[in-house]
Amino acid sequence: MDFENLISKRYSVRNFKKEHLPEEIIEKILDAGHKAPTGCNYQPQRILVLNTDEAIEKLRRCTKCHFGAESAMLICHNRNESWKRVYDGALSSPVDAVIVTTYMMLEATNLGVGTCWVMHFNPTAMREEFGIPEELEPVALLVMGYPAENAKPLDLHYQNRPIEEVVFYDSFK
Repeated sequence: MDFENLISKRYSVRNFKKEHLPEEIIEKILDAGHKAPTGCNYQPQRILVLNTDEAIEKLRRCTKCHFGAESAMLICHNRNESWKRVYDGALSSPVDAVIVTTYMMLEATNLGVGTCWVMHFNPTAMREEFGIPEELEPVALLVMGYPAENAKPLDLHYQNRPIEEVVFYDSFK
């Protein structure tokens, strides 16, 4: 599918069929994330694939925003492997993890897989349930699966601010 169509078709799916994704689909989604750019190509992302009944049961103890998905990926970043901006010490790794998540979300859409980007999860519970090491910080949860027959975008999906409110040229003044 061409990019214009892809970004127009993608929406946050909040109702999924009750089935895990096939391994070959998961591998294609992960491959897209693996190709995403990161600061100095340090690749600080760490992705936890959740695609078993046991893993999804644990996930549901960490968030109410799973929307019945039977597959998910938790995207983390390793702050010890991050490029650091010298002027203020800002880390690129949280942004890198977000870029990786976006690439995977778009590839999922390309493959007919629905996703919903979730940030509403308990990071402490995630650490406990999945044994996340201290140097890794969970950034995004991508719940995913095949959209249910009645899945549709929320009404807000079609509402965008006028571009003049979000894009500026030369200065914000």
